[in-house]
Amino acid sequence: MASLVSMAVGAGFSYGGLGLKPSRAGGAGTQPRHRSAAVVVRAEAINPEIRKSEEKVVDSVVVTELSKPLTAYCRCWRSGTFPLCDGSHVKHNKATGDNVGPLLLKKQ
Repeated sequence: MASLVSMAVGAGFSYGGLGLKPSRAGGAGTQPRHRSAAVVVRAEAINPEIRKSEEKVVDSVVVTELSKPLTAYCRCWRSGTFPLCDGSHVKHNKATGDNVGPLLLKKQ
């Protein structure tokens, strides 16, 4: 009998697979039957309900002690330069209909 396994992996991803085991019904000398397993990975919205009326949610914080005048931090968890933003949220937003954007730290 097959059982369905589903769990959350990271932020905004879900993993679902079938945990299937070979059957040995029939007694000694019977070859086990092998079944294939299906795995589904899909992106989900990171921001399911906050400020959905805005095209892109971007927050800014003014900080006095920064080495750069502006630093963007990733909030979509897709950045190749995480924790810094590399613009990956644009592709994520198009794929999921989400509106997540970076957190901007500005030097005062």
